[in-house]
Amino acid sequence: MRLSPIISLYVARNFTLAFLFTLLGIVGVTLLFDSIELLRRLSGVGDAGLGVVLEMAVLKMPQMLATVLPFAVMLGAMIAFWRLTRTNELVVIRAVGVSAWQFLAPVLIVVLLFGAFNLAVLNPLGAAMYREYERMEDSLRMRGDNPLAFSSGGLWMREATPGGGQAVIRAAEVRQLGGELKMRRVSLLSLGPDGRLSGRLEAAEGVIHDRVLLLTDVWELKPGEPSQHVAELRQPTTLTLGKIQEKFSSPASLSFWELPGFITFFESAGFSAHRHLLHWHSLLASPLLLAAMVFVAAVFSLNPNVRKGGLLVRVVAGVGIGFGFYFFTRITYALGVSSSLPVFLAAWSPVVVTLLIALTVLFHQEDG
Repeated sequence: MRLSPIISLYVARNFTLAFLFTLLGIVGVTLLFDSIELLRRLSGVGDAGLGVVLEMAVLKMPQMLATVLPFAVMLGAMIAFWRLTRTNELVVIRAVGVSAWQFLAPVLIVVLLFGAFNLAVLNPLGAAMYREYERMEDSLRMRGDNPLAFSSGGLWMREATPGGGQAVIRAAEVRQLGGELKMRRVSLLSLGPDGRLSGRLEAAEGVIHDRVLLLTDVWELKPGEPSQHVAELRQPTTLTLGKIQEKFSSPASLSFWELPGFITFFESAGFSAHRHLLHWHSLLASPLLLAAMVFVAAVFSLNPNVRKGGLLVRVVAGVGIGFGFYFFTRITYALGVSSSLPVFLAAWSPVVVTLLIALTVLFHQEDG
């Protein structure tokens, strides 16, 4: 028997309401704890009041939302299915010959549509908000100074100088070769403690290696003095290849649509975009992950005998499975970041394993 459109819409509406209320509750709790943590971190910053804390917590919320979204889907589905069971609506629907697969179809459609909407709209919005959050972190010096910016216009680097000033380095082209960072068309601006320009270097090529900046074919320009040409110039630097790689844009600050172009551009410069590629695959797998969590919820809540007892056991088991899945995802992600697992396997294996296990148990319950 086919599930009628009216019943399909009814089931989809029940799940959507349960999911949204669950998500709202989780977001509220997450926002509260995140605000408390930000208050602790900002306790020593004089310019950071409650308004700044709340603004940063809101800016960070979309990224936190991406983490808790699978749990919200699972809990929302369990609540919706239990409600239909408690009112005997699910029992009646199943009694007329509707299988679990037909009953789950409208829920899966809602989840997959929301997953696509999350990738197309919510993720770019969240990435933009997270970039602003990181900018506020840098301005408040909560995570150390970020001296780098990398774009199609080249690489910009900034470091403090012993006299209290700053040096700003721009390279039009960069390439990593082994343990060295090779640059072409390099400009170095020396700024005094007051922020005024005190000198400028223009070099055809430059290399950063072992905390030394080596410039070749250099022109020295100082205010009020004639320019001088130097074949080679060495000067110490606090910048290292490892620091440069660590300070590039975090994957969370780039949207699903920006990541492929950034990865291509990043790798063309000889750098490793492993973390960004792993993050992109994780985003790509997220709609399927939400569908897998629906099947997990179905395993613990579609049993028509759930009203006879064991509800608490099923709740605890479902939550335990959710947390187990979360730790499994974090472990595979960490192995992927460290290159112990291939990117594709690290991003997709938690989703596929969870989906296959849930489907196996559900098949056994329905047809077993």
